[in-house]
Amino acid sequence: MGIHMENVGIAVRDLEEAIAFFTDLGLIVLGTDTVQGQWADTAVGLDGHHVRIAMLGAPDGSGRLELFEQLHPEALETSPTLPHEIGMHRVAFRVEDLDAALETASRHGCHPLRGVATYEDAYRLTYLRGPSGILVMLAEELGSSPAAGPAASPDR
Repeated sequence: MGIHMENVGIAVRDLEEAIAFFTDLGLIVLGTDTVQGQWADTAVGLDGHHVRIAMLGAPDGSGRLELFEQLHPEALETSPTLPHEIGMHRVAFRVEDLDAALETASRHGCHPLRGVATYEDAYRLTYLRGPSGILVMLAEELGSSPAAGPAASPDR
């Protein structure tokens, strides 16, 4: 059986704000749409499901992020996930220049939770809160790295 990662979906309070943040970091908008109807109710399991969505992608085609803003039913506010909680944790990006990425994030009011760390002389990385409290990991590769890469290794 084959499997292919399609995208990661994240609910946001303000779709335009989230698009601005992630495109400033370097993702590109692949498309936007409004989704509703019986098929959406069935697929999602929610009557009256109506959202605005934006599909963003990495310029190298390595991954996609689907952002969606709930129009109906009304979105429920929850506390942002903490790094030690069970559930959807974070979205991680490898960036070419961590300092430049952090400068971009700061223009959106987003700053490292605690600071920048170095993982085994392979990555400089940090976690920050993006739009709607999304936990975002940014990692800059320093040289040869463990085979698992930044998305798996730094959390060990």
